[in-house]
Amino acid sequence: MTTELDSIVERARQQFAASPTPATLEDAKALFLGKAGEITGLMKELGKLSVDEKKTRGAAINQAKQAIERALQERRQQLAEAELQAQLKAEALDVTLPGRRRQPGGLHPVSRTLERIEQIFASMGFDVADGPEIESDWHSFTSLNNPPNHPARSMQDTFYVDLKDENGLHYNLRPHTSPMQVRYAHQHVKKYQQQVAAGQPMPEVRVIAPGRTYRVDSDATHSPMFHQCEGLWLGENISFKDLKFVFTNFCRTFFERDDLVLRFRPSFFPFTEPSAEIDIQFASGPLAGRWLEVAGSGQVHPNVVRNMGLDPEQTIGFAFGMGPDRLTMLRYGVNDLRQFFDGDIRFLRQFQ
Repeated sequence: MTTELDSIVERARQQFAASPTPATLEDAKALFLGKAGEITGLMKELGKLSVDEKKTRGAAINQAKQAIERALQERRQQLAEAELQAQLKAEALDVTLPGRRRQPGGLHPVSRTLERIEQIFASMGFDVADGPEIESDWHSFTSLNNPPNHPARSMQDTFYVDLKDENGLHYNLRPHTSPMQVRYAHQHVKKYQQQVAAGQPMPEVRVIAPGRTYRVDSDATHSPMFHQCEGLWLGENISFKDLKFVFTNFCRTFFERDDLVLRFRPSFFPFTEPSAEIDIQFASGPLAGRWLEVAGSGQVHPNVVRNMGLDPEQTIGFAFGMGPDRLTMLRYGVNDLRQFFDGDIRFLRQFQ
């Protein structure tokens, strides 16, 4: 009987040694230790033997099984070592090559522009507000005097998400940061009302809202994801004259050009009345003499003031929306907006 078990162990060793891969080794293991393997079959036959024979026979089979398992583990280690050596040989390192240095990082040019915008408006007393990029239909459109089925909505090629608000309307990736006008006012309206009720003058609402926005648009001057900075100044007597002064001062400070000329061109936006596009013109340089559109603006519509929870008979002011990406293009002389978002390190490194 011992000769039979020795023969099985020897055949197992030979099968394992002849297995060139881990997969074939597992197939060879099944011939001896699997459910239908030779050792398993011998173990099943123990039930036919007497008690004394079971002890002797069982001990011998167990020794043979342990010998096969040791041979199996040894072959597994040999194959793993061979695979590691082959990998090391294929991925050999040339230790004579110079080490790779970590390049110093830097701010993205659009991030530089956003920081610069915030600093300039902060110097004029504006707060900075931030809000969600997934907005309700009411905040994105209706609260801004742009109700459902309004023709002006066709100007907003908007991304919608598979989520509905309490009115059954889909949420959207905000097409502008204008919703922050209403959100910011709602956050402070109780304080405003308390001060007015106490006989104090209505405090001014002075805020900018920079952030990412989304529209279905993509070409050299447009991107599906882009940045916008909304501005709002409300008070008892904030006029279009104040808008012209604030934005002219901002543009001349941002571009560091006192010879910069601004033009306010009549336009239409549902959330302002009257409304104007803002164009700038450089007196010198490669863009000298050309009018370049940089923002939309106007006096805040009374319906929008009401949706903020304020009284349009007591509160008046202006709003504007500009594209930091376009300002970045003009500041650095870039003619294709898509380069800012392609992730090409060679391009971005120029601004460090």
